[in-house]
Amino acid sequence: MGFFQSLFGSKPVDAAAEQQKNKQKQFEIFKYDGMRAQRMGRIDYAVKCFTQALALQEDFETMGYLMQASIQTGNPKEAHRLLLRMAELEPTHISTFLSLANVCYMQEDYGGMRDAAERALAIEPEDVNALYLRGRALSGLKDPLLAIGYLTQAIALKEDYVEARLLRAETLLQLQQPTDVASDLDYLLALDPDNEAALILRGKLKEQTNLPQEAEADYRAVIELNPFNEQAYLLLGQLLLFQKRYEDAILLFDEAIDLNSDFAQAYRERGNTRLLNGDKEGATEDMKRYLELNPKEGEQITGSFHSTEVKNDVLPGLF
Repeated sequence: MGFFQSLFGSKPVDAAAEQQKNKQKQFEIFKYDGMRAQRMGRIDYAVKCFTQALALQEDFETMGYLMQASIQTGNPKEAHRLLLRMAELEPTHISTFLSLANVCYMQEDYGGMRDAAERALAIEPEDVNALYLRGRALSGLKDPLLAIGYLTQAIALKEDYVEARLLRAETLLQLQQPTDVASDLDYLLALDPDNEAALILRGKLKEQTNLPQEAEADYRAVIELNPFNEQAYLLLGQLLLFQKRYEDAILLFDEAIDLNSDFAQAYRERGNTRLLNGDKEGATEDMKRYLELNPKEGEQITGSFHSTEVKNDVLPGLF
């Protein structure tokens, strides 16, 4: 064998090296096919490619691509798993912890969100996104005062941080601090007069400070800007209901349902209003449609509807 090797100048084949080379080539094919598929919007195929690539090689960058694709396909649980592993592989990579905090928020895991934001702040104490996410997590954990503290730190570093100002205004509103709420909302609406979230919060503030006409104007402004803003319809309808403007509220919910025939809460609120307005048949029809859209609530609500004497003070419990 040595004679032929010397004669033809060949080298012995390293089977292990050749196998590793082929494995690396396969990994790269799957990885880059996944990247192309992700850019083209073929997310399901991208997930398959990235999964195959990671079966061949544990690669931090590919994990990141698969994590993003998992979120795009509505699989935050898998994204969470990947991010935890990425955090183990590169514990000083701040974007991993910011992404983990956001995924925890999607899962309503506010404790996990708080912890991930804390890890990010340990890496960079003045990262405005980490401060904001920490504040949002604390808000979810029902710690409004501490939440406001972190949100204020974020705003001090980035004055035009819209999300932080909105959340701080919402939290201050819960604490009934109208002057401070108004300050944040004035700033936001000066930046963008058509900010729907800020207009809705201002409407809530006007209700809280006993200015129902101004609240109504804000809610109607949102509906004019975006006829598909369900929150604005619900808030305005509840305001009209409180004022006993039953016909106006029914017309409003008619409009909302015409735009979206699957708007469950609109059927519920219209049913409440119809019942108060003496239309039991219409109220029953609305309740049936609401239950079709919310079958899990069917047994409980149907029982209440048939066994409870209808009174104005228990209507919110019926629909």
